Formats: sequence, structure tokens, C-alpha cells
Amino acid sequence: MKAATLFRATFGVAPRAAASAPGRVNLIGEHTDYNGGPVLPVALGVRTTVVAGPADAGVLELVSTLDGRLTRLDPRDHRAAGWAAYVAGVWHEVAAAGARRGSLTGARVAVAGDVPVGAGLASSAALTVATAKALALLARTPLTPRQLAGIAFRAEHDHVGVRCGIMDQTIAALAQPSHALLIECASAEARQIPFRGRLLLVDTGGRHELAAGALNRRRGECEAAVARLQLELPELTWLAAWPAAWLARLKRALPEPLRARAVHVVGETARTRFGAQLLARGRLKQFGRLLYESHESCRRLYECSAPELDLVVAAAKRAGALGARLTGAGWGGAVLVLVERKREARITALIRGAFARAYGREPPITVVRAAGGVRRESAR
Repeated sequence: MKAATLFRATFGVAPRAAASAPGRVNLIGEHTDYNGGPVLPVALGVRTTVVAGPADAGVLELVSTLDGRLTRLDPRDHRAAGWAAYVAGVWHEVAAAGARRGSLTGARVAVAGDVPVGAGLASSAALTVATAKALALLARTPLTPRQLAGIAFRAEHDHVGVRCGIMDQTIAALAQPSHALLIECASAEARQIPFRGRLLLVDTGGRHELAAGALNRRRGECEAAVARLQLELPELTWLAAWPAAWLARLKRALPEPLRARAVHVVGETARTRFGAQLLARGRLKQFGRLLYESHESCRRLYECSAPELDLVVAAAKRAGALGARLTGAGWGGAVLVLVERKREARITALIRGAFARAYGREPPITVVRAAGGVRRESAR
């Protein structure tokens, strides 16, 4: 295990606890999570592994295969940056969860993984959920998958400042093989949905930084839309709760760009719930059409796409894919393509060719298989 090897090389001792958590792709339900709507993610086979051991009280020592540098900090001073800030946030939350025991006073942590950073595959959630599990094991603090997801969410949202929803952490903690997970983000209700589709993941190579960027701006726009719509519907709490039948009323009440953002969220909410029904019935062709609709809404109304993403979706459609859409917030990252096995090779070749003509390189394309969530690993 790379993380354990790095730990021993850095600290001269073996780790005492280890855990891993997966990345994810969201089949449909883009930017609905922090608006109180549904999402439908699946976990990926790629994972982030975190190993941990004890350290002096008030000391957090961190190392990752990303850069190999040792970072030593006092997590209580709130000055951690980069990926270390995510680990420090988890440390705070796990320490609070086990406060009665007082058993997590300091820690050494090593991280290794295969989830690409900044590609829209929830690398931060894989890191925080795996860290939460590893530190909980180290502290001998028993935590359920739901609790691990909550700790990981608070670490990213409260400590790092990414105004995310609960989707990424929930799927990383609760995923089951061969299933998607329908998550109603307002209530945190989750339901396993059998998934039998064939998916390709096209990594365009575009990367994004969410904490201080467009995601926070879009969330602010959605909150502004809710504030205005409460004049029409005072009991409205979440933008996704606006009735789809009242779209004309919504459009009259909101100026641009708030109108476009809200129309996307309300439409995407309906598409996601209908999509879960279609998957449960095995109706992949109809589900694929929803993916194309979702991407167009993201591109035109939410303005979270990018030229590379649009090119891949258009190429997939010309090649006969059942559906395609950006996944992972947008502004770069990856495209999810739903295919029939008999057409997979042709679609793959045509996407690669179109991308190479436009950008001078072929994008990595991998097959997605719905995997399981967080798990304990051997610390050896």
C-alpha cells in the first residue's frame, strides 16, 4: 500500500489505522445538492487511502504522495492551506466526536490515491471521508457511515470554506456496488437504485478550484433567488422546492441571471427524480435523453460548462451515445457518457478523434463501474 509505505518512510514507524474512500460521478442532479434537491451519484473504483498513527498532543503531521513534503502544524491555529486544510478540518470534527474519550490529541497522516484532483470526481470528499474513518479508528471512536459523511461535510464546508452540499461525502460513505444512490439533500434521505448501464468517463484535463471560485458565486445567486421568491412563497426554504408547475411565476419574479439559475435547479430536480425511476425500471435510453437535457441546462442556464466539455458531449451525441453530460460541478473536469456495449469502441474512437483535432491530444477515457463506499484497510 502506497500510503503505508510513505508513512513508514516519513515517520520511521508503521501506521496504526488505515481506510479508503472512493471518488464519484454524479449521473444527474447538477447543482441541486446545496439547493435542497435530489442527486444520483455512483462511486468510482478509484480510491484515496489514508493511514494514521499517533503524534504529540496538538501536533498534526501530514504527508501525501502528491508532493511528498512533510507538513507539521497545530490544527487549532486554523492556518492550514491546500489539502492539509481538509485533513485539519476532519481532525477537529473527529476530536469533537470523541471528546469524552479525549483520545485524539495529535496524529500523523499519510495520503495516497488514484482519484484525480480537480477533475470533478470528488477527490476532496474521498480524502475527508477516508481521513475521518482512519482517525476514528486511531482514536477508537466508533462512527457510522452517516456520521463519517457528516464529519467530512463539516470539514469541507465549515473549516475549508467550500460551500458544497452533502452529495460527495454521502456517496463516499454509503455507496454500494452496482448501485446509484438517490440522495434527497434537504432531508438526507438516501435510497439505493440498481444501476446496469455502461458508462465512459472522459477526462478533458480541465481543472477547477472550487473554494474561492464559481461554485460559491453560483450558490450566492441561488440564495438571492430564494430570498426574492419568498415574497411569492414565504414558506420556501430551498430553491429546489419551488413547484415545477409554477415556472412562469418564477420567471416573472426573478431578474437575470437569477432567473436562469433557478430554472436550471427546478428543472434538474424534476429530471433527477424521474431519472431514478427510469433506472429502477432499466429504461436506459430514456435516461440517456435526460443526460443530454441536463448538460444543455448546465451549459445554457447555469453557465457551468466549458468548451472542452461541450465538445465531448456533442461528439458523443453524433457517435450515437445514449446520453452524455458534464459531471462534477463543471467549469472543467469530466464528461459522463452512457453507451451500449456494442457501440462503445466506435463512440470512444470518435470522441478521441474529435478532441484530438480540437486540442491536439486524446483525452483519457475509462469505464465506470459502480463501486462501494468507505472501508477499513490493512495498515501494513
